[in-house]
Amino acid sequence: MPATERAVELLIAAAEAAHDKKAENVLAFDVSEQLAITDAFLVASASNDRQVRAIVDAIEEKLRTLDAKPVRREGAREGRWVLLDYLEIVVHVQHDEERSFYSLERLWRDCPIIPLPNADGTMPAPAPASDASASDAAPASDSDASGSDDAPASAEAADGTKAAGESAE
Repeated sequence: MPATERAVELLIAAAEAAHDKKAENVLAFDVSEQLAITDAFLVASASNDRQVRAIVDAIEEKLRTLDAKPVRREGAREGRWVLLDYLEIVVHVQHDEERSFYSLERLWRDCPIIPLPNADGTMPAPAPASDASASDAAPASDSDASGSDDAPASAEAADGTKAAGESAE
């Protein structure tokens, strides 16, 4: 079951507030299939501790206008990684260094990305239809693009691993 309409409403409002405070790399993940405790994560980053706090304050203020109040707030004192838990969504605002080190995008890469407005308020162009797991598979060649299963048995994925059903020699 995908993220609820309420979760998406909160995500969009939080993203707009984050953009207003010059947050960078704002992304939303639908984690509803993987976690029972929340529908979505919003991840944003900033270049310094003061900006992290300003983004967090703006998000809390904006979501308060939608009658949403965080049930838990962690990390605000340090200003390096602040977590705001709104039950339907969890907001992570991270200092650039923490964002790079913990790489939440890598951890949740199998989750669908929820489209958010850009900093200028426009919606991004839709990404080409692709499955997140397809990026790990071998690209289709002319011989197997027809959908036949008679591809050579020695096909290797782009990362050098053997295709499913092959044994390592």
